[in-house]
Amino acid sequence: MEEPTVVIEPLTETVRSQRAQTQQRPKQQPRYHVILWNDDDHSYPYVVRMLQELFAHPPERGFQLAKEVDRSGRAILLTTTREHAELKQEQVHAFGRDELVAVCCGSMSATIEPEPE
Repeated sequence: MEEPTVVIEPLTETVRSQRAQTQQRPKQQPRYHVILWNDDDHSYPYVVRMLQELFAHPPERGFQLAKEVDRSGRAILLTTTREHAELKQEQVHAFGRDELVAVCCGSMSATIEPEPE
């Protein structure tokens, strides 16, 4: 009994090009959420102003996020690369105290966490 002959054809130019593109395509960096945590030491105007200045959110979006933080205890402000998320977290922590709340001692708290895949 004779073994079947397997013919291997050379790669076409299209297949070579597709393989080269796949190999050259950079991997996407993991994404991280910047999360703002609720407390009783900051006013809505403070949160809205902070979100305008640090995240370029319009006042309406800032107010929606302030309500979400107040209602659920946290809000995702931004999803981005780890390095950018760390920068935004530091900016939130450095924003300063809320002048409208006498007992306020400093900035709000923010954390970063990986975006679920």
